[in-house]
Amino acid sequence: MFADGGSIARLGAVPVFVDIDPNSFNIDPDLIAAKITAKTKAIMPVHLFGQVARMDAINAIAKEHGIPVIEDAAQAIGARRFGKPACSMSLAGCLSFYPTKNLGAFGDAGAICTNDDALADRCRKLRVHGSGHTYHHEMIGGMFRLAAIQAAVLDVKLKYLHGWHEARRRNAAIYDALLDGSPVKTPHIEAGNWSVYNQYVIRVPDRDAVKKRLADGGIGTAVYYPISLHQQPCFSYLGYGEGDLPHSERACHEVLALPVYPELEEPQIRHVAEELLAALG
Repeated sequence: MFADGGSIARLGAVPVFVDIDPNSFNIDPDLIAAKITAKTKAIMPVHLFGQVARMDAINAIAKEHGIPVIEDAAQAIGARRFGKPACSMSLAGCLSFYPTKNLGAFGDAGAICTNDDALADRCRKLRVHGSGHTYHHEMIGGMFRLAAIQAAVLDVKLKYLHGWHEARRRNAAIYDALLDGSPVKTPHIEAGNWSVYNQYVIRVPDRDAVKKRLADGGIGTAVYYPISLHQQPCFSYLGYGEGDLPHSERACHEVLALPVYPELEEPQIRHVAEELLAALG
């Protein structure tokens, strides 16, 4: 998520943040149009926690204003919306193969997906100092190519990806059933979405106390994310204040990611759910 804002700022452009839908945690399309100006160059939705954003609505806004859409699918490889996979519904989509992702390499790695031949050619050149290995540098790029060892790891792991997705979805369904009717707000998957559950993120009152109680019992959890992007110190120059993105700010105080990795067994999930409910009193 920070990578999106950072990539814009490093270009000397100004990132403009839009609040989230409090149910899905993805960008709220209803708030996008009001943020578009004559200087807007692109819309960059993040498919957070393994669920695709409302690309149909986002693309309609982008088409109306004549600006491209770039998907951040770092957490959503294989996720679908109305049958269409992440990265297939825009000019380009970006993937991360960092080891914590559903498809992870042995280190930093990623990919750009596009069906625009001109953009693909430009990206291929930019990843090798703007030359594409020809030593004729048409533009200033960098050394951004994927290391062969990382590609080899991904090639082996790719065949298991769908099975891992299904295991995560199975684990999420067990949590959903165990936590139904409790004070825990479980992930809301929008109609038409097929989530890959890069994280299983709940909302709970007194989140920090709950997290500590689970940690004391040997259960690992994580907070994605403790500080909203517009409140990060490095973006203070943009002038955002408390309350500007209220849903995002509230989520930062309530979200908690439970273990959902494919190798979890049902007794372990039941133990996590029992301890979670006990922590909530």
